[in-house]
Amino acid sequence: MSFNHSRFLVEALDSVLAQTYPNWELIIVDDASTDDSAAVVRAWVAAHPGRAAHVLLLPVSTGACAAFNHGLARCQGEFIVDLATDDILLPPRLAEQVAAFAALDASYGVVYTDAELIDEAGAVLRHQYRRDAVGRPYPAAPSGDVFAHVLGHYFISAPTMMIRRRILTALGGYDATLAYEDFDFWVRSAREWRYCFLDQILTRKRLHPRSHSRGFYRPDDPQLASTIRVCHKARVLCQTPAEWAGLRRRVRFELRQAVRYGCWPEARALARLLGTLPGVPLVVRWVLQDVLRLQPVR
Repeated sequence: MSFNHSRFLVEALDSVLAQTYPNWELIIVDDASTDDSAAVVRAWVAAHPGRAAHVLLLPVSTGACAAFNHGLARCQGEFIVDLATDDILLPPRLAEQVAAFAALDASYGVVYTDAELIDEAGAVLRHQYRRDAVGRPYPAAPSGDVFAHVLGHYFISAPTMMIRRRILTALGGYDATLAYEDFDFWVRSAREWRYCFLDQILTRKRLHPRSHSRGFYRPDDPQLASTIRVCHKARVLCQTPAEWAGLRRRVRFELRQAVRYGCWPEARALARLLGTLPGVPLVVRWVLQDVLRLQPVR
């Protein structure tokens, strides 16, 4: 998936060629980039004939979720990696995750890993997970039924995921009406399928000022509104006290962020949602009434 990644495109695509696992197909989707990404893609494809199974240079931007679905419709493989073209696959990435799936039963739909976080120049900043004294991820990265975890915590580096294609097919792909994909995918998939954490670093995730996450809580950014919609989806799916607790934690966090950054319509929507969740104390419900009356200071 490419959108205005011209500086990083060649490195990302070359990282696919460098995979030790031989049986892969590459589908390149550019979501109507406004830089010279399309020209970079054409030049790379011309220099590597036959390596890209499909190249989709969309004439009009459809958004990341819909653009991904265009590529998904052309996939033939059993597993999917959603590679943003500012990130990098390390050479054993596909081989290690395919091997991990081979050792799991069919109830597992996602294998995710640790990641190196890098800057624009490719320098390593840190790893996704902190480690304890003996080198284990801290807090522990969960496996199995992770539905309650994905509601309450951000712990998966989305670029590290390998996903069974049949799961994405069953879900109808990403929700193309949303501004971003990962939280919604985690909620909908984790309700039905298990996740496995593979304790290896197999991906380099690039952090830079133009990445989507950097603008998440700007008042004019649509991502928070998408988060609220996913929280409403999760409300229908929750079944256990731990799951309700996870959703309450998520909504409280997003509400604090919305107030902090002046996203007042979203803050009021989150306050209303939190007030409908089981387990919210009466005193908190009173406070939420004050939030609903908040107005921006001009």
